[in-house]
Amino acid sequence: MSGRSPQGAERTAAALSDPEHRSAPEETPRRAPGPAGTAPAAATTATAPAAAEAPAAGGAPGTEPGRAPGTGTRKRAIRRTAAVLAVLAAGAVILAALNSGTRHGHLDPRSADPTGSRAVAELLKERGVTTRVVTTAREAADATGPRTTLLVTDPDRLGAGQRSAIRSAIDLSGGRTVLLAPGDHSLSDLSPGVRTEGDAGSDDLDPRCALPAATSAGRAGTGGDLRYTTALPGATACYPSGGHPTLLVLPTGTTGGDTVLLGSETILLNESLAEQGNASLALQLLGSRPDLVWYMPSLADSDPGTGPGGQDKSLLELVPAGWSWALLQLFLAATLAALWRARRLGPLVTEKLPVAVRASEATEGRARLYRKAGARDRAATVLRAATRERLAALVGVPPTRAHEPAALVPAVSARLTGEPRDVTALLFGTTPSDDAALVALADHLDALEREVRTS
Repeated sequence: MSGRSPQGAERTAAALSDPEHRSAPEETPRRAPGPAGTAPAAATTATAPAAAEAPAAGGAPGTEPGRAPGTGTRKRAIRRTAAVLAVLAAGAVILAALNSGTRHGHLDPRSADPTGSRAVAELLKERGVTTRVVTTAREAADATGPRTTLLVTDPDRLGAGQRSAIRSAIDLSGGRTVLLAPGDHSLSDLSPGVRTEGDAGSDDLDPRCALPAATSAGRAGTGGDLRYTTALPGATACYPSGGHPTLLVLPTGTTGGDTVLLGSETILLNESLAEQGNASLALQLLGSRPDLVWYMPSLADSDPGTGPGGQDKSLLELVPAGWSWALLQLFLAATLAALWRARRLGPLVTEKLPVAVRASEATEGRARLYRKAGARDRAATVLRAATRERLAALVGVPPTRAHEPAALVPAVSARLTGEPRDVTALLFGTTPSDDAALVALADHLDALEREVRTS
């Protein structure tokens, strides 16, 4: 086609021709440089699409026009960081799942934590007492009976409806009900006629009563929390502190049934079960019947207007203690990963490439790949982008605006002296429909750039 350099036409046709009409790279003859001031044939304007990806296009080899050279590196770093965080999160979930069978919480008979109650549950199991954990007042009330001991771990947490259900179970079951550290908020419904008298001054107290369970257990850790007082007939008061008992046993209306008010949870905890007579007292209070219903109120059973101590807990107080160690481990792992990825053991060392590939061979190889994949859209985009950047340098358009039609097209059109042509369609047009149209596009781009250079 007229107006196209012989070298550009030959290279474009070679990149898009059939493989059987192509020679191997090593058989391609070298071309001598053109006249002074012109580039070698392998680096002409409209050669194969790979020429536009060379450093002349304003970026590193293999980068797209207009994309910063470090974009791929940043994306890889982001992906690596995301992968590390995903692995750490998966490890935390796995550890939590593996530990879920033994870490259930405070006063939980399944928990081996220091503040759990698994030890007393195992001792009761050895003595033939079965322990069943429930989380709702309805389940607790339905499970009670003459052969059942009902333990309520947090009576003050119950709502009015739940307290009513538990009170009905106390009156009708004929079994034993143990209320753990009930305050005035719950005593008015669960045990009328009893009120609290402040905190006990000492942790370990002597029984000082005729209750068989207390006399055989001896000194125990029933103090340190609540004391009680009552004028109800038939009440047995044990482990007094300052004249007021920390353990109170009250008979119920049903024959054989009773209610035990225990002012402290100490004798049920794993960490203190082996101290003094705690184990003996706990086994006798909870093991008098063959079945033990361990009622741990859930959030659904809680009274929204009350809470422990009458105050709402903060966010940190609601987080289980074990998660603080998990977060510390994740932080240490992330720190080690950051140090590992940021390491530098010495200065940078440059190395010679084992093989030097001529630009013409790289151009032809990339052109073959484009033709094999039928990537005319990609080839046309690369050709146009490289031409726009070189034209912008020739006509004085800033590189940052080389791909803006409003900035580049008027400047290029002003340098043209021949017949009118549609510069916008040539530099920013659509994808060629076939290989012949792609070759024609390369011809027109080559002619346009040569005319601008010589104008």
